[in-house]
Amino acid sequence: MFSVHVRLCCILVVVVCVTRSVGVQLPEQFQKSNHTNNWAVLVDTSRFWFNYRHVANVLSIYRSVKRLGIPDSQIILMISDDMACNPRNPRPATIFNNAHEQINVYGDDVEVDYRGYEVSVENFIRLLTGRVPPETPRSKQLLTDEGSNILIYLTGHGGDGFLKFQDSEEVTSQELADALEQMWQKRRYNEIFFIIDTCQASSMYEKFYSPNILATASSLVGEDSLSHHVDAAIGVYIIDRYTYYVLEFLEKVYPDSQKTMSEFLAVCPKSACLSTVGVRRDLFKRDPSNVPITDFFGSVRPVVITTEPIDILDIPKRKKTEHQNKTKVLEKRVYLPQFPMHLVKSST
Repeated sequence: MFSVHVRLCCILVVVVCVTRSVGVQLPEQFQKSNHTNNWAVLVDTSRFWFNYRHVANVLSIYRSVKRLGIPDSQIILMISDDMACNPRNPRPATIFNNAHEQINVYGDDVEVDYRGYEVSVENFIRLLTGRVPPETPRSKQLLTDEGSNILIYLTGHGGDGFLKFQDSEEVTSQELADALEQMWQKRRYNEIFFIIDTCQASSMYEKFYSPNILATASSLVGEDSLSHHVDAAIGVYIIDRYTYYVLEFLEKVYPDSQKTMSEFLAVCPKSACLSTVGVRRDLFKRDPSNVPITDFFGSVRPVVITTEPIDILDIPKRKKTEHQNKTKVLEKRVYLPQFPMHLVKSST
């Protein structure tokens, strides 16, 4: 009887610990999502040294979503040109997103899935729709399902109704809309948050007709998206204005953040962006002001609670040696801020 009682107590303790450690209690005003997993598709479509800022854009977003919990196994990173290895780069193997060079966003933990000429319109559409060749490795597949929330971020050069890939081909707004419809018909997503930072960016979401898509763009039709600042040591613009203010906002977001998607959509007013940020919410069922930003930038980790007995073995304690008795200071590992702290406004 005593043994059974101990086992039951262990079960209760394990269940309580698991349920408390996973998941954040959201305020009542937040609408609950039906998604069970998060994915991110991050794409830089341009080449050449003078487009350095586009690589910095996508790597900065990549670092932010990783910090907020989306694992590399659920991030598809596509980079057309490797600026870190460009012979014009005065600091080889590095990419910075601000002139203060606070942090190298091309660090050791960056996993690029598509690089160089692999970043093409065909591969991008195949990735979204799941129509990849059979020999495609898992790391290059978007293995989503009907419970997946997907963040899609695109940066590069575009125009009215098209986005250029590699300065040699284009994906049109209609092709993109049809690809998203295929995804919906094949139950490849629950909700999509679509972000695009390019000139005349809003033209790329005008043709969308599939449900559960929230979209935002750095500029309206007829407007250009502008760069933020130059790094004189590198000699090129190193980040775009819209993405700069997006990152400044994301640096103040944590896994337990109560910030909403409506706050994100208002992150760059025209006075800051010098272009008008476009938003399309008619296809999205939920109210963005009641949707936590972590529904797209965070990670969902389902917990399976078991009622079966769990045997906890009594592991004998080892005798401490003189070396082990010495006090050790554990090294605390955290993500460094992407911007110098004096440039990031304090949260209100």
